[in-house]
Amino acid sequence: MTFPEIYSATGMMELIDKVGFLPLLDSGISGFSADAVVADDCGYVTFPEGGWDWPMWKWKGQIVTEMPCMYGKFFNKKAGYITKDWWADFCNYRRSKYPRPDDDSIEGAILATLQTTGSLITRELRAACGFNGKGMRSKFDSYLTRLQMATYIVTEDFVYPVDKHNNEYGWGWSLLNTPEELYGKEACTCERTPEESFQRIYDHLRSLLPHATDKQILKLIG
Repeated sequence: MTFPEIYSATGMMELIDKVGFLPLLDSGISGFSADAVVADDCGYVTFPEGGWDWPMWKWKGQIVTEMPCMYGKFFNKKAGYITKDWWADFCNYRRSKYPRPDDDSIEGAILATLQTTGSLITRELRAACGFNGKGMRSKFDSYLTRLQMATYIVTEDFVYPVDKHNNEYGWGWSLLNTPEELYGKEACTCERTPEESFQRIYDHLRSLLPHATDKQILKLIG
């Protein structure tokens, strides 16, 4: 497939809907990421007087709330998009590899906290789980990454701080939730076996990315 050059959030949503899976940044496969297909005018730039602009980065919130689609660290611990149409198969396969964590484990406690409280930004969830103090942020983030790779946590939206003029600024915070809470249990339920889901995803990515090696595709599927 030849990927078009993308100039807007709408264009990116159309591409994601067409391909089903799209890593945000470098995927290890040439040309296969949102960053690789976005127009130069929408790439990351810094200004001489200070500050920066990155339209593609700012599109994320609009994309995840309007499509709908799942966003999280799904691809070898790196962020990307998966459409709702493909999510059930992806979830089916990944959860067969990473069963739901036990309630008495740290990951289980994090997931239970989020399910009890509802959507929280990352720092709120970290505080609610008692990950305070020096070095706790990176430790907590590693648990979150594993839960996202296992498809138990996704990003619902992005929240930005505002300045005194009520203008948003900064990189934004992920508003986390469970896919079941966002789209219902049926969105995470698949009648196929995990092996059948894997093969369906593999065949799709193989046809989409004929230039990729098997090793590269298997690394994406996880």
